[in-house]
Amino acid sequence: MVGIGGCGMSGLARVLARMGGLVQGSDSSPSSITEALIADGISVREEAGSALPDETDLLIASAAINHDHPLMLAAMRRGVPTLTYAEALGSLMRACTGVAIAGTHGKSTTTAMLGALLADVGLDPSVIVGATCTQLGGGSIGSPVFASPVGYRVGAPAIPRGTFEGAPGLLIAEACEFNRSFHNFRPTIASISSVEADHLDIYGSLDAIVEAFHDFARLIPPASEGGYLLIAHDGAHRREVTAGLSCAVETIGFSPEADWVVGYDPAERLVSLARHGKAVARWAIRMPGQHNAINAAIAFVLADHLGADPELSAGSLAAFRGVDRRSQYLGERALPAGGSVRVFDDYGHHPTAVDSTLRALRESERPQDRDGRLICVFQPHQHSRTRFLLEEFAAAFSQADIVIVPHIYFVRDSEIEKTRVTAADLVDRLRRRSIRAMHLYPFEAIVEQLENVCRPGDLLVVMGAGPVWQVAHQFLDLPRPA
Repeated sequence: MVGIGGCGMSGLARVLARMGGLVQGSDSSPSSITEALIADGISVREEAGSALPDETDLLIASAAINHDHPLMLAAMRRGVPTLTYAEALGSLMRACTGVAIAGTHGKSTTTAMLGALLADVGLDPSVIVGATCTQLGGGSIGSPVFASPVGYRVGAPAIPRGTFEGAPGLLIAEACEFNRSFHNFRPTIASISSVEADHLDIYGSLDAIVEAFHDFARLIPPASEGGYLLIAHDGAHRREVTAGLSCAVETIGFSPEADWVVGYDPAERLVSLARHGKAVARWAIRMPGQHNAINAAIAFVLADHLGADPELSAGSLAAFRGVDRRSQYLGERALPAGGSVRVFDDYGHHPTAVDSTLRALRESERPQDRDGRLICVFQPHQHSRTRFLLEEFAAAFSQADIVIVPHIYFVRDSEIEKTRVTAADLVDRLRRRSIRAMHLYPFEAIVEQLENVCRPGDLLVVMGAGPVWQVAHQFLDLPRPA
């Protein structure tokens, strides 16, 4: 497994090993993830100068590995079959009872929520999620959790109870639309939380994205074979996506016309759920925002379909503490003049995710009587995404008082694309909307500026899918005043 140190790849490695595979791997650099793999008996080498083992029957490469990687070339020369991460996960899903979590937003959080929930209610799932969570190891309600966050859980080979008792074990996994990778999956059950314009460098248009989600939904088996899709009533182009499907389909959302109607009280963070007008459950969530209420509700409904006890499901979701880098509270930074700044870290890199997170933090973390401001350090991820959605990004920061933008994180795009948009373009759009914004780089300069800008009572959120998380950690690691 090349690139075995990623969250998804490391989880896949453990599930394959549990199923009898002899797994080895390599990665570009050591990490806590690779150290944990080694501790679990999986051999991991540094990629630099490593050779393809003689006994290799299959090579699996992470999405970050190019076709001209030396190990990929060695596999081709020797006739060793190769699979991408998505292809391998899809093959594994064929041997399990697959539950695929799809949508433009919320996949990691919903997958982790559902995985912890199903562990709590005794359905013992395997889980592979593209983020880390401390609760996947033992669940949420009073059971042990990993000391360090993980992105996987290895469950039972057969479902021990519930609607699908005796069927091949549950495999809960994110179904990412990037590069149409979710077309490799073969889920029995799936959810689609949202369908929006993203990855336009791959798709070119929203119509093509909607078509890709429709093709994904068509992979779900007929209702007579247990096939089931839960899709958002609004915001997921459900009519186009579900047209002609043979699986059972239900909708979920805040609309009273949905099959499953979600309610949310932001003051109490209270989620309620009703089906066809009948109240089913209610619980309080620890993570703020309507988007997290929907994520939790989707997890509840999927668990209900699998036969989970509603009361236990609600208790598990109430105890769920969140996923790393999703509105994650990191701590407080004491200021020299007194007082402190609360610091959050978030993965948001799409306009809708940015807007949802900022609104949720303003709503839940900054009461109206506070004088503090909401300061955001946002690193755009991909030049093409920034260019295609520039106006949407500018509108997404309406809740922020100050926005600091480092260089755009360069990934996957061409050098030509890199010249078509800059961080300064986003700053200009923000200033036109009367938002105080500035472009700063490197990260050390941003940390220095935060020292000058932050006042007691401020809230700082560092956002982006790239390495911008370092800003939050560096800011918190600064020497505290004597």
